[in-house]
Amino acid sequence: MENKVKLYEQVAFENSESLTKRYSTSFSSAIRLLHPKLHAPIYGIYGFVRVADEIVDSFHHIDQAATLAAFKKETYEAIEKKFSTNPILHSFQSVVHEYKIQHDLIESFFKSMEMDLDKKAYHTQEEYQSYIYGSAEVVGLMCLAVFCEGNKDYCNSLVAPARALGSAFQKINFLRDLKEDYVDLKRTYFPNVDFDNLSEADKDAIILDIENDFQNGLEGIRRLPLSSRFGVYTAFNYYYKLFEKIKKVPAKTIQQERIRIPDIRKFFILLESYLTIQLNRI
Repeated sequence: MENKVKLYEQVAFENSESLTKRYSTSFSSAIRLLHPKLHAPIYGIYGFVRVADEIVDSFHHIDQAATLAAFKKETYEAIEKKFSTNPILHSFQSVVHEYKIQHDLIESFFKSMEMDLDKKAYHTQEEYQSYIYGSAEVVGLMCLAVFCEGNKDYCNSLVAPARALGSAFQKINFLRDLKEDYVDLKRTYFPNVDFDNLSEADKDAIILDIENDFQNGLEGIRRLPLSSRFGVYTAFNYYYKLFEKIKKVPAKTIQQERIRIPDIRKFFILLESYLTIQLNRI
């Protein structure tokens, strides 16, 4: 009987891994750079996050609010019962219990997903920061709990830089996906910024904000355990190179096209990150 329970858990995590690899090659590549013991729990977190995100972003032919509410209810039931017939949620609840992920992080995540259903623009800095916290920073904090492997004091000492890094990544996503979010989803995230008239001054203010987040986040990467430092630094390096590319293009270009990093460039980013870690030059 115990072997069958372990088998089901293994299959559940394999589902989360498969979903992650199909939806995000970049994130999957970063996970592979972590110590193997961290792969399954990070896949478990990403699979959960991705399903919720797809409910609010992709499935417009269904009642998205009701579906998200049902998914939220099923998530908490899985955590309470330590079991779910949904393999994605079964793997996530296992991670929640093993690494003592705080329920308020999960609640904040769902709050931001609910905001995506109703809000099309963020008019105040408070709304904007609240959305970023729930949609990105808490995901980083869930991963941090895994990286620190249950060491609560160690984890708490890295909360601020982990939040900063999650914030930087999300804001770059906003810039990269500006056209897609506005045209397809009718959303604009940056407060008091008119998408139709995005100015260089608007762009410069956003860039400065992201630069501050990056600098704060890098300090935390330096103090991560060796088991996660390479993977996280590579993700940092990739996003920072994307950030540098976005900085160089006019605001109008960001409105019209999605800025990307070519695959060959990603390879050199990986190599550069490896050498930086090996030489301890972060």
